[in-house]
Amino acid sequence: MTEFTKKTSSPFRYDIVGSFLRPDYLLKAREEYKNKDISKSQLEKEENKAIKDLIKKEEDIGLLAITDGEFRRASWHCDFFWGLNGVEETYTDKGSVFNGDVYNITASLSGKISGENHPFVNHFKFVRDNASKNVEVKQTIPSPAQLVQELRRSINIEKTKKYYNSLEELVDDTVKAYATVLKDLKNAGCKVVQFDDCTWSRLISGKNHDNKEYTKEEFEELKTLYGDVINRVIENKPEGLTINTHVCRGNMKSTYFASGGYEPVANPLLTDLNYNAYYLEYDTERAGGFEVLKNVNENKYVVLGLVTTKFGKLENKDELLKRIEEASKYKDPDKLCISPQCGFSSNSFGNIISEEEQWEKIKLIKEVAKEFWGE
Repeated sequence: MTEFTKKTSSPFRYDIVGSFLRPDYLLKAREEYKNKDISKSQLEKEENKAIKDLIKKEEDIGLLAITDGEFRRASWHCDFFWGLNGVEETYTDKGSVFNGDVYNITASLSGKISGENHPFVNHFKFVRDNASKNVEVKQTIPSPAQLVQELRRSINIEKTKKYYNSLEELVDDTVKAYATVLKDLKNAGCKVVQFDDCTWSRLISGKNHDNKEYTKEEFEELKTLYGDVINRVIENKPEGLTINTHVCRGNMKSTYFASGGYEPVANPLLTDLNYNAYYLEYDTERAGGFEVLKNVNENKYVVLGLVTTKFGKLENKDELLKRIEEASKYKDPDKLCISPQCGFSSNSFGNIISEEEQWEKIKLIKEVAKEFWGE
């Protein structure tokens, strides 16, 4: 029997991406706050209750890394952007297209970007203070490449140019802002941050937010840009802070926006970025094959997102074990883990799946990890 290294730090053999389905009473409170029927403090009271309940469920099911389920957010990325100084909440009628549906939330500039006093630091502290000492509290945030992409969209670019004369200046302030937030998170006791990132999948899809195909020159320029801003942020991270990434193909109401294997962006995504681990979506044929995993540095981990969060039907355990064996042909199985392919509710309205089905999928992942790696 193969002996595997026991994992005591992120990523764990069975892991999660981050978001969970919001309970109905929290969604109701969010709507009441939006309609100005309840105060901010009343909403926070409901958020606190929901997050405490979630922490208990995460710990009871045996997760070793937990999150707040992103329960305080409307969206996985924009809430973080809005928490930066100089970035404001914006809505658009030219939203991102998700296989027929449209996501109309974005972020635009109201000034220069900086990262002081980001609300996510207090969000982390709340989970830290309510979690057991034997679990790791993971903080999920969008990648810095995601922010640069968002601010350069056609619907936002004029405001961006109002405050930045060059792309270089925008990137410089993005790097500094992220450095500030990461430092504050580390000082609060955070050990693991996960950069969630759709920029690479948008490149894989071959089209930008306006559904316009990238030219070859644009494609290569954006790969370089995204890789550079990410590595600059990682180079400036506090010592002792682990940074992983989840590469997402879109996750809204069980829909997606991108299809295609990782090959077009493998260099630099899998070859040159200084992440500790990659959470990669592999729940459907849309993600391509495992051969591309040969590009990942031997010291880095790959978390196989083999279990879908988009639909409730439970995967077959034997099939999942076979897929891990297949991936092991291209990546040392001691450097592999398993997780859901994405979060269960990247936005507040969530995927078309029940809470019971959500937890059954996590139980299955844990069973698979126990059978394959012995933990």
